[in-house]
Amino acid sequence: MPLIKAAKKAIRSDVKKAVFNLRKKRTMKSVEKEIRELVLRKKAGEAIALLPKAYKAIDKATKRGIIKKNTASRKKSRLAQAIKKISQ
Repeated sequence: MPLIKAAKKAIRSDVKKAVFNLRKKRTMKSVEKEIRELVLRKKAGEAIALLPKAYKAIDKATKRGIIKKNTASRKKSRLAQAIKKISQ
């Protein structure tokens, strides 16, 4: 247990930040999963419509430092590539 007042406050703020980070991560993963399911069902139109939402979620997670910049870039690239593959 922390003894110093600042350390106690840091723990409280870490708990609050963890909730926000978890929410961002969950949103990102759920949108990514939705697109993957649409790709499996070969519904390119719906997947393309959902792509901006996925990009937004990934960018917000990157901005908060939940995922790294290259990881975000890789995720966006792979989603776009998967959609492109079924839309041909």
